[in-house]
Amino acid sequence: MDQTDCVVVGAGVVGLAVARALALAGREVVVLEREGLIGSHTSSRNSEVIHAGIYYPRDSAKARLCVRGKALLYAYCESRGVPHRRLGKIIVATDPGQTGALEAALAAGRGNGVEDLAPFDAGALRRLEPELRGVAGILSPSTGIIDSHALMLSYQGEAEDHGAMIAFNARLARARPVPGGFELEVETGVETGGGSGSKSGGEVARLRTGLLVNAAGLFAGEAAAAVEGLAAPWRRAVHYCKGTYFSTSGRVPFSRLIYPAPERDGLGVHLTLDLGGAARFGPDTEWTQGIDYGLDATRGDGFYEAIRRYWPGLRDGALSPSYTG
Repeated sequence: MDQTDCVVVGAGVVGLAVARALALAGREVVVLEREGLIGSHTSSRNSEVIHAGIYYPRDSAKARLCVRGKALLYAYCESRGVPHRRLGKIIVATDPGQTGALEAALAAGRGNGVEDLAPFDAGALRRLEPELRGVAGILSPSTGIIDSHALMLSYQGEAEDHGAMIAFNARLARARPVPGGFELEVETGVETGGGSGSKSGGEVARLRTGLLVNAAGLFAGEAAAAVEGLAAPWRRAVHYCKGTYFSTSGRVPFSRLIYPAPERDGLGVHLTLDLGGAARFGPDTEWTQGIDYGLDATRGDGFYEAIRRYWPGLRDGALSPSYTG
């Protein structure tokens, strides 16, 4: 049976960052990735935003890690040449009934240590972004955007330069706790097709490791279930929430990211810009039974209504289906 010091399950942003850190610390690292490429799911199907840390409960791990991680990520991108831009974000209340949510977000952000947040009234909003409609807003100057694939390639390169190995089309099938670590059964030659199902190539490799890290993203529940005897608090049901994105042709009249006041199920249909200046809108919220990247163009009808609350100038027919995640 082969043996290694550390096994990381998942080669998305988190898994690659963990693998890099372990490799830089001199550990022997193997990464198991069920797809044929890095970052095939959540890491490549998102808004590519560097968040400031506004929305999370005070003193939570998410709040602490987001605020600290933002500073570390900007420093990393600058030192490694990873494309990114600190554009800033405006959170806008489009009617007086949303000002309470805006005030709560401002208080939460400041409580989390986001010290550069600035509230604005309607007049100040128009001076910042003349085409934006709202009764009040918050400016978050430290919010930014990033080339997520370039970030993953940077992590992958550094990890591999320090000895880490990535096994693609490899799925953790079983992990049995043993003294000093785990004995793993790994299905190789896995074909997934990008969805929730998978087809094994029929070969099983056995591997012993001292440290097992679950960074499997949408498949984290499956990876946890593969560990024999894992306590109930660590075996969680996974609930899938899909979001659809739409894009526009041509430029939009905004220089910052635009987010509506927070909603119960998410951050609302927001406007983000990519590093080339192109705009995309989304995501919306759709609960599904499994991983489903199918794109329903008819969902665009709801997008027009949501976007025009803060950008009345959006033209009919301007939106095109883009992607889901």
